Amino acid sequence: MVSVSRSRSVRMACAASIAVLFLSTLVSSHVLAADDLLQTCWADSDSAGDEFHCVPAGPKTSCVELFDSPYDGHLWERPVLLGNLGGARDQLAENGLTFDLSTTQYYQGIAAGGVEQSFEYSGRNDYYINIDGAKAGLWEGLFITLHGETRYGETINGASGAIMPPNIGTLFPQPQNSVSALSGVKITQALSENFIVFAGKLNLLDELVQPFAGGRGVDAFMNTGLVLPVAVARTSPYSTLGAGFAVLQDMHPVFSFMVLDPTGSATTSGFEAFFEDGVTLLSKIDIPVSICNLPGHQGLMGTYSNGRFNSLDPTAYFDPNVGPVVTVGQETGSWSLVYTADQALYVDPCNSKRSWGVFTNIGIADNGPSPIHWSANIGVGGSSLITTRPLDTFGIGYSYVGYSSPVKDLAPVLLPVRDDQAVEMYYNIAVTPWFHLTPSLQFLVPARERTRPPGAEAIDTAVVVGLRAKIDF
Repeated sequence: MVSVSRSRSVRMACAASIAVLFLSTLVSSHVLAADDLLQTCWADSDSAGDEFHCVPAGPKTSCVELFDSPYDGHLWERPVLLGNLGGARDQLAENGLTFDLSTTQYYQGIAAGGVEQSFEYSGRNDYYINIDGAKAGLWEGLFITLHGETRYGETINGASGAIMPPNIGTLFPQPQNSVSALSGVKITQALSENFIVFAGKLNLLDELVQPFAGGRGVDAFMNTGLVLPVAVARTSPYSTLGAGFAVLQDMHPVFSFMVLDPTGSATTSGFEAFFEDGVTLLSKIDIPVSICNLPGHQGLMGTYSNGRFNSLDPTAYFDPNVGPVVTVGQETGSWSLVYTADQALYVDPCNSKRSWGVFTNIGIADNGPSPIHWSANIGVGGSSLITTRPLDTFGIGYSYVGYSSPVKDLAPVLLPVRDDQAVEMYYNIAVTPWFHLTPSLQFLVPARERTRPPGAEAIDTAVVVGLRAKIDF
């Protein structure tokens, strides 16, 4: 039975690889209308400083002249599948209401190594609604953001042997079954151009996005260790009630502070046990820097919670208990400190949104009750290096997660735990501006060294292959 199962998995992996190669060839050979929007540049030697001038390629003279609305355009050109909905999107935007809807599908599997070789299908939907208070007839400076989400299907997160899930996109609002939830209700009030206050049900994965790395597992990396600084996992729930403020510089938050309920409430209102388990404080400094006239950031983030935790309690992002449930005493207080940095290495002189660069974060936390004692990642990502593919993105990254002593010491003798290591590479193909297809490859050195008895076997390095499809409506 084992050989039959493995043979079937190998065939499935081969089929997936062939599909990826076929689709990549198809996309490369098909000239989309969206490529006509690619900006071309030349240097004017008669201008001071060799100033760049940008024009759209092709016969059109101005991108603004193409369409009256950003949602308009032919099917292969517009940014969203449904377009302007007969002008309804523009009318709603004029009255302060915009929305972004998307669905993301995953077909991912363990091609070699891990606990078992298997492939699974899963998916998620994200629903964002944004309200501009001034345009809606309320008052200046008011902004409301709602984030709803649906998760469904089965994943291979538990089959890799790693504690750190290889697909963060399938964890929320909860990692099992089909479930929908309103995970974010953020109310923001701008008191000036450089100072805002906010409160509500905060989705921290939306808040902690790092350039060239973040993406919630729907646009960029999928491995949890590369999407966020996981050292903060014990003190930072995924979705929770809270409030805070931010100091802005050129609309970028350079300092922010939050007071959070340490108990997650992704699938509930959060008021059932409102701050009954203590409080979490989260502070972040993110200073813009410029190296060789290229943008970047250097930052420091710290968290502290006076809640009571068990070292083996699951976090919102992973479950550190790899064996039979072990009961240990609770401890009061947990903290984390993370250094973050990103630096652009290239910025398109005609479109500042097109750039690629490097990123890293290095974090440390208490050695229990935090399940992670330290973590680090480093990588490169951003817009594609292929100039004829302006909407494509790519990424290559490495992460290391060092687990705390309680996680390792309390693991059963027959189920020893080491640290997690992961390498991930992906290429996000813009088939159209609203349809993205992303092949992904991961190599995991899993924390679990052996499978559970009876018949315990060594767990080898896992090779995780996947195909992600995302449609923006």
